[in-house]
Amino acid sequence: MPYNKITDLPDGVKKHLPKHAQEIYLESFNHAWEEYRQKSKRRTDESLEQISHKVAWSAVKKKYHKVGTDWKEK
Repeated sequence: MPYNKITDLPDGVKKHLPKHAQEIYLESFNHAWEEYRQKSKRRTDESLEQISHKVAWSAVKKKYHKVGTDWKEK
């Protein structure tokens, strides 16, 4: 289900991503949730939640990259 605020995000996201990246994740996840709600719009048999997380991570990776254990803005 969509996230209402950053504190609702999964622990792995909250603990490892900077605040701005968390904001990107939240917005992207929620947008994907709405976009792919209908199963007919999905290209795979993955669940709506799986697809939304993939979209969110992809959005984060466009602006951030991982250096060791830290995420740094590109």
